[in-house]
Amino acid sequence: MRRLLLLLALLAPSAAGAHELFVSNERDNTVSVIDTKTLEVTRTFRVGRRPRGVLLSPDGSRLYVCASESDAVQVIDPATGKLLHDLPAGRDPEQFALSPDGKRLWVANEDDAVSTVVDVERRAVLGQVDVGVEPEGMAVSPDGRIAVVTAETSNMAHVIDTASLKVVANIPVGERPRHAEFSADGTRLWVSSEIGGSVTVIDTAKREAIGSIRFEVRGVPADQIQPVGIRMTRDGTLAFVALGPANRVAIVDAKSLQVQGYLLVGRRVWHLAMTPEEDLVFTTNGVSGDVSVIDVKARRVTKTIKVGRFPWGAAIRATP
Repeated sequence: MRRLLLLLALLAPSAAGAHELFVSNERDNTVSVIDTKTLEVTRTFRVGRRPRGVLLSPDGSRLYVCASESDAVQVIDPATGKLLHDLPAGRDPEQFALSPDGKRLWVANEDDAVSTVVDVERRAVLGQVDVGVEPEGMAVSPDGRIAVVTAETSNMAHVIDTASLKVVANIPVGERPRHAEFSADGTRLWVSSEIGGSVTVIDTAKREAIGSIRFEVRGVPADQIQPVGIRMTRDGTLAFVALGPANRVAIVDAKSLQVQGYLLVGRRVWHLAMTPEEDLVFTTNGVSGDVSVIDVKARRVTKTIKVGRFPWGAAIRATP
């Protein structure tokens, strides 16, 4: 009997790795959904104008879409693609981040040089925090105590105390910072600088830069190496960095801050998403209108998936 049960367990389909990838298509005003097992687009639904940032609630029951030209964050049922309601998000929302408990949404408002804080359940603005010129990237620490917004023109990472809604530090970074990403333990903050061609690594306790990563790709002019999206493994050993019009993703040793290699992906790679198992990384390639699939263990691109026009943001949820 024991052998039979073991055999049945081995033959039974596993739910591990069954996920959906949501990709915002900036020019089509749609979101494409990809099954991460079959690596095929299963459906596409319409959203607001110029969708960029996308993320999911901690329980996966809500999809948030930053509809920049609609001046709204849209809340969508990810199972059906149905619009549930809009959240007040200020003018021209670019990127956003949820608090770890999913109750507060932090939005970067590029036109107004503020970060808008929204109570998700009450659908109400709790406050706006003045930051540098043209805020773009937005991140919240794993413990929820600080939020960070990057200002493209001021070339700063602004650290906000989430309890007081006050800026408590301004950290210089490279030119035109686009994205901010915390390590899983919250001790490090990585900020990509598109025009600076670098990533600044910040000690969050000291609130100061401790290192900078620069990239060199043979045959690619330096001005085309423009870092944007970043994803790190939970153990803090490995990072993937999207390099924009260089059409590459850099693989970085997150401890030594040394680049280990580059992978050729689609044209104008913007952002990245990683499966919970950390076996696959997906890239949104704006100009080529597709998503590249990276096998993390093999460190190679295994497939290209066509989506809508100018894919930008990406988020993954486990399928029910």
